[in-house]
Amino acid sequence: MTNATPTQHNNPLHGIKLEQIVTDLANHYGWNGLAERIPVNCFSNDPSIQSSLKFLRRTPWARDKVEALYLTMLSKQKTTKVAE
Repeated sequence: MTNATPTQHNNPLHGIKLEQIVTDLANHYGWNGLAERIPVNCFSNDPSIQSSLKFLRRTPWARDKVEALYLTMLSKQKTTKVAE
């Protein structure tokens, strides 16, 4: 019998909650930096974690951009650690 849940071996976002992603990005880039990189109102007009989560859960294209930016940030952090 096969397992109904697909494995996530190659998914670097597996196990990371959207709230953690938004929090890490906001801490790293700041809300203004996020708004420059991903121009959506939830990052530029009275930004908060909760309003961002609500928008991103309802807007797949914006969530995809946020996840891609998070992966880019992680990749750059790994390269910086290796260079040190």
